[in-house]
Amino acid sequence: DPTDFEWSFWTEWVKKLLVWTLLGHIIVSQVTSAFLLKFRIWLLMIYGMLACFYTVGYKGLVLILLHLLISYAVAQLQVPVLSWLCSILLLYSLQMDSLGKIQKRWYETENEYFLLLFCLALCNLRYTSFSLEYCWHRDSPQKRYVSFCWLLAYVFYYPVFHNGPIICYDDFNNQMRKAETFVPKTDLLCLLLSGMRILFWWWLTESVLQLMYIHAIQEQITILESASYWTLGGLGFAHALFFYMKYLLLYGVPSIIMCLDGIEPPKLPRCTSSLYSFTGTWKEFDVGLHRWLVRYIYIPLGGSRHGLLRIMFSSAMAFSFVCYWHGGHNFMLNWAALNWAGVMIENILKMVCSISPAQEIIEKCLSARMQRRAHAALASVATTLLILSNLVFLCGNQVGKIYWNRTFVQ
Repeated sequence: DPTDFEWSFWTEWVKKLLVWTLLGHIIVSQVTSAFLLKFRIWLLMIYGMLACFYTVGYKGLVLILLHLLISYAVAQLQVPVLSWLCSILLLYSLQMDSLGKIQKRWYETENEYFLLLFCLALCNLRYTSFSLEYCWHRDSPQKRYVSFCWLLAYVFYYPVFHNGPIICYDDFNNQMRKAETFVPKTDLLCLLLSGMRILFWWWLTESVLQLMYIHAIQEQITILESASYWTLGGLGFAHALFFYMKYLLLYGVPSIIMCLDGIEPPKLPRCTSSLYSFTGTWKEFDVGLHRWLVRYIYIPLGGSRHGLLRIMFSSAMAFSFVCYWHGGHNFMLNWAALNWAGVMIENILKMVCSISPAQEIIEKCLSARMQRRAHAALASVATTLLILSNLVFLCGNQVGKIYWNRTFVQ
């Protein structure tokens, strides 16, 4: 089943090129750790730039460097709002048809252009992180660690360059500075077991694509409209599980390489079948992206310290950015709005239930067993809506509407 674009895209690139460039990074990292530890970060930066040149071409590399230079120049003003405005405008440039047509002419295939687009989108998160840290550390003794060379080292750190996971600049900088004098020894047995786990999940993912045709079925509207409720529910659940397996692999391989480099990666995604709340899903599925959103959007806008209205506003801005970063399409707006509403309802219920009178009523009317049952009943609704939001994100509004009508209306 080749209809899942993202999986087909990345497996093609891994087989064609990325497996060799990642292997090259491992060799450079291990050699420099053994013989040139003081210069390791800079040699890894040079390797990352060469690998970028090899994968997206010199024009792609120049374009990425241009984005970095613009972002760094604006960061010199040390005004976070201006850095944000710059990042949003650079992100907007990725969605401009006129620029897209020019960039497509640089390459022989559309997949090469899409690889550049993915890299630029990930780089946007990284130089935004760097710029804001630069603004915040203007009077700090750590300011020498937010130079342009450190920006290059951060952006061109190769294991996470093409597809993540996201690591904030402060985490990257702190761990790399420690590694200038000592690279922590990694548990090779643990890494070997992790590698075997990744291979197993890759085999399972490919087997699912060969046997189940989940994505092809989701494109057949007549099948979705006529399938039984159990079949429809199974398809939606399988789609969410495949999404988990895909990102377990896409994040798992870079995470192993980061561990070899002595860098602690963000936790791998938690299985979607064990997630039963919107808040928990955002915290535990893409841990790196969640930390990025909290550090650079949610907390600076007030977060949870200034009442419910500020929580609602901060969360809305975080979801708005995620929607825009993913392309800002109509179905993305619906997906972001559904997730924001889910997170807000959960937070309001949590706040209400934490008030003493409410706690007393709950404890008086419900036994501990019944409280667990009530929690499970509410969580089942949240789980259903989570799967629905994932289907909107992955398949679009039309598929989401069918699931909504057949699950909640009919």
